[in-house]
Formats: sequence, C-alpha cells, structure tokens
Amino acid sequence: MIIMSLGRMLEESCRKFPEKVVLIQEERKLTYESLDRAVNSLGNRLREAGIRKGDKLAIMLPNCPEFVISYFALQKIGAVAVTLNVSSTPYELLHLLGNSDAGGLITTAMLAGKFEEIKDKLPLCRYLLLYDEQQSQSPFQQAIEEGPFALAMPEIKGDDPAVMIYTSGLTGKPLGAVLTHHNLLTQSELLKVVCGATDRDCGLALIPLFHSFGAVVNMLCAIRVGAGVVLMDNFSVEGIFSAIEKEKITYIAAVPRLFLGMIMQAEQKKHDLSSLTLCISGGAAMPPEYFPRFEEKFAMKIMEGYGLTEASPVCSFTGPKGAHKPGSVGTVVPGVEARVVDSEDHELPAGETGELIVRGDNVMRGYYKDDEATREVMRNGWLHTGDLARIDEDGYIFITGLKKRMIITSGFNVYPREVEIVLNLHPAVIESLAVGKADLMRGEVVKALVVKNPEVPAEGKELIRHCRKYLSVYKVPRDIDFVENIDRSSKL
Repeated sequence: MIIMSLGRMLEESCRKFPEKVVLIQEERKLTYESLDRAVNSLGNRLREAGIRKGDKLAIMLPNCPEFVISYFALQKIGAVAVTLNVSSTPYELLHLLGNSDAGGLITTAMLAGKFEEIKDKLPLCRYLLLYDEQQSQSPFQQAIEEGPFALAMPEIKGDDPAVMIYTSGLTGKPLGAVLTHHNLLTQSELLKVVCGATDRDCGLALIPLFHSFGAVVNMLCAIRVGAGVVLMDNFSVEGIFSAIEKEKITYIAAVPRLFLGMIMQAEQKKHDLSSLTLCISGGAAMPPEYFPRFEEKFAMKIMEGYGLTEASPVCSFTGPKGAHKPGSVGTVVPGVEARVVDSEDHELPAGETGELIVRGDNVMRGYYKDDEATREVMRNGWLHTGDLARIDEDGYIFITGLKKRMIITSGFNVYPREVEIVLNLHPAVIESLAVGKADLMRGEVVKALVVKNPEVPAEGKELIRHCRKYLSVYKVPRDIDFVENIDRSSKL
C-alpha cells in the first residue's frame, strides 16, 4: 500500500494493530483503536469550527496524548499543524501566531493566559480549544468523546503542507519551516529502515514533540511500525530508569543532556534496564569522551545523528551496523545526499572543510511567507545548513563548527540577534552581544555582554528578569557581563 499522507499512515497502523497500546503516560494507556477514535472525533469538531484543508492551527501542548491526537486530527482533515514551544512568551506568541496565519490554538488551561494577553492583536486567530488535566470534562475531552468516530479525509497529496515548525532566524524573528506530508513520511521510515524497529518496540518520548526531532523519531517513526510510546514531560533520571523497567522501553532518542544524566546517576543498578537496546543522540553534539563511559556503564553504544528543522530533520546517522568513528555524525540516511562546498558552492574533496549542504525527500518546501530567506538557504536544489563540516572517504560526516552565528542549547537553536533585540529594549542597555558559553549538560547556554547606560541603574538580575518576560526560558541569558565596549568583528 502506498501511503500518501500522515493521516493515511495513522489509519494503516490502526488497522494493523487495533488492540496494541500506542501511548502511555503514567497510568493512562491508549490503544491504536482508541487513538484513531479520538483523532476522528476531534477532526469532526475542528471541521465544525470551520477548519479546512490548508488552514493553519497551532498546537501548544506538552508531551501528552492530547498532542498526538491534535496533531493527527489536523493531518486527517488536511490542515497544517503549527507546533509551538510551550515555553513561548506572549511576546513570542504574537509573532508565531500572527506570522503563521493560525486560525486557532489548541493548548492547556494553564497556558491559555499567554494567548489571552495578545488575542486582540490576532484577528485571524479566533478558535481556542483548551485541555485541562484537572477536569474530567474539559472542552478538549468533550471534543474527543462526542463523535462521530468516522472521519472522511480530503484528497491529500505528498507535496501538501503538513506541519509548520518555527526555527530561529538570523534577523531575530523566527521563520516557519513548511514540511510536507512526503517530507515527514520519508522520515517516518527511518527507525525501521536504519535500526530495524518493529511493532514490538517501545520508545521513550522525553524531548518535546513540538520539536522536529521529537516528533519524527518519537512519534511518527513509532506509529509507522506500530510501536508503543511512553510520554514524559519532565527530566528525571530516576523517572527514566523506572519507566524503562516498568514499560520495557527498548529505545531512547534524546539530546545529549539526557544521556549525560544517565551516566552520572549512580543508582541505575537497582533497576532492570535489560529491555533497552538502542540509544540515539541528536539535536546537539555529545562530548566525545562520554561515549565510552556510557558504553561501559550500560553495555551499549550511543548512536549519534545530525539534522535540522528545515530537513524534517534527520540527515545523517551512525546506525547499529555501521562503523563508529569518534566525532562523526554518521553517513546520510536513505533518500538524502550531502556535500561540503566552498564559498562559491563548489564541491570540496574528501577531508576538506566547508559548508555542509544537503538535498533529498526530507528538505522543506521553504519558509512561510519569506521567499528571500528561502532563496538564501535553498540554492540550486540544495539546502545550505550553515554548518561547517568535512566528509571523509567513507562518507562519514564530521561537524566542525558553525558558519552562522548561533547558540545550540539542549538541542534548541538560539540566534543571538533575537536575544540582543530583547536586551536592547531595556533602557539600561546601550548595546548588547549574545554569545554561547560552554555547558556540559546543555552543550551551551546563552551569555550576554552589555554596554550599560550610566543614567539608568540596573543590575544583571534585572536584565535577566526583563528577558524572561519576552523570551522562552532556553533563550534567556544565564550570565550578564557589563563591558565598556563590544568588539563585534570576531562574532559576526
């Protein structure tokens, strides 16, 4: 059977594995059949609200069954899911919801206050559906229980948009990467094709599903093969070990911070972790010296990969059967090509360093409503990643640095310009420069250099509080250094 859309993919898995448990969150368990019923019921409610094929609707939910239900309900009616970080501030949401032309928002009762602050400035965003885990009959719960439980899908083609994920932009405003059904369907096969995943597997979804890495590896790949998914929304190594033992988790795909935490936790021996056979690290570079320590402690290797939101996101991976080369993010996954080029886009020989470019079925359609930004990164059919790399004679990719100014913290990209714009809004700041500061658990954290206005008294703590009002927590500077002047030449 040729599957052309994410909605058809879900239907096929639900047909094959109706009684199999697909979603587990603490004591809650949903089978494939019950997931499909909930998706269909919600899809009918969204249609009644006027959401049609091609319309955008935002999802701002933590890792919970309601995220998965909302995501697939939108796919089944042909709408576009705009998946938003739950830590987004009202200032950020105003741009994200406005730029995406979202006609509504699905979120929690706890997060709804952020939308209430800005809704009057968003004339297109009129539909609001709330999930409240404290209420047994929240509007969301009613929407998935009322039925009808059959849903007719419109004709959806592979190149139709499915998801829009915002990624930081060089100008300081996030850009919406438009990913198609075909983009994501090709990615949904990776765990099966590269790692041999089957319906007997069970994955741990700890990194957010609104993140491209989390959505593909921990949701789409699992559902494609009929596997189970354990949903967690808080980082606790003890909780992870307990979940592995209780639910017989077979694979974990996460950012390095999680695996570093596992290495440093001394109590793993009191848990039975024998079900765990595969660990995949992505989103940021894992410190090389910790790979052997993890293997020694858990008797398995960490498989490292590379990707970016604009590539849906996976481009390369060190598979279980491939050679392991220290510092490498593996070879390209099926359907993807990679090259290293110079400043004139000429391909460089093996071993030489230049910008990594990729092309394939995974590459986005472009940035929403920004043709100029799309042309900057999409040239001659190749996506220019902005990462510096070299490729050896065997095709193994080694990321060596960044061509663009960017900070990567816990797998999230932060463009310094966005932080600087917010800092410069404060009257005590004449000029600012955001830089990355090395951090073992997160890779990097944000640090800011600030030239202070002598006429406006303000301490570093006040500037950090100011940033928290406007920026998601991972973008907020951890340290503020006051300086006499800023030399931007080495950072631009």
